[in-house]
Amino acid sequence: MSFEIIPGLSQIAPDYNGFILDLWGVVHNGHAPYPGVLVCMTKLREGGKPIILLSNAPRTNGFVIEFLEKMGVTRSFYDHILTSGDITRQVLERRTHKLLEGVDQKFYQIGAIRDKGLEDGLAYSRVSSIAEAGFIICTGLVNDEIESPDDYLPLLQQALDLDLPMLCANPDLTVMRGQKSIYCAGSIAALYEQMGGRVELFGKPYPEVYRQAMGKLGIGDAKKILAVGDSMRTDIRGAAGAGMDSVLVGGGIHAEEWGLKSGQAPSADQIAAIAKLHDVVPTYVIGHMVW
Repeated sequence: MSFEIIPGLSQIAPDYNGFILDLWGVVHNGHAPYPGVLVCMTKLREGGKPIILLSNAPRTNGFVIEFLEKMGVTRSFYDHILTSGDITRQVLERRTHKLLEGVDQKFYQIGAIRDKGLEDGLAYSRVSSIAEAGFIICTGLVNDEIESPDDYLPLLQQALDLDLPMLCANPDLTVMRGQKSIYCAGSIAALYEQMGGRVELFGKPYPEVYRQAMGKLGIGDAKKILAVGDSMRTDIRGAAGAGMDSVLVGGGIHAEEWGLKSGQAPSADQIAAIAKLHDVVPTYVIGHMVW
């Protein structure tokens, strides 16, 4: 097992031609950018090196761009953005996915009002009763501040009785909003699958989103791309599967379990333990993404 704990990206960035950055837990905490992040992003782009923001947000990229603009992460700090919502919409557009074969184009959405844009302009209709639906799109919890996946057990049982397939537009189990951990769509999808439901997830760590990210960066050699993320399960596993070096940001989703203060990097023993648990090893480890 080999990884290196580093104080900043300045010592390794020259070795790469482009960068994949996660959003939640890396660039921002749901409310504001982390200290030093915007300076770091500016430095990464020097010399024309491109940045793509790769997010498991269950919305198409236009809505995420608006969200980032409001917190001061303008288009000047990155070149491209790709979301799990974008991948889900592509699946809806093509209608070739096995779970959509022969199903009614009416769907029931599990998620918040803000999770929108997936079906805009397409020949689908959202229904208010699961009994009317041909399939489910899960974008998250309706109120992730107070709900847990178990609150959806009766609904999921009804969906299972109807044998409804589920498309999950965000594979994340949890995410940090400020200092609070909240459940994401992946936690509901995992519960439905455990119950016996048919589920397909889109985004990180699955290969398609990395294939598209490489295309947008215009870099064919995965070893010349550095992926930065805070989740072993999605970011680090996804980068490893794509053949990319990775940086684990310790101040994100795993910070609470490690008992870390803001900006503090985990210890080598903590990294070794979590790498063993997830059976994947980051190339580098950092407290927060700073230059």
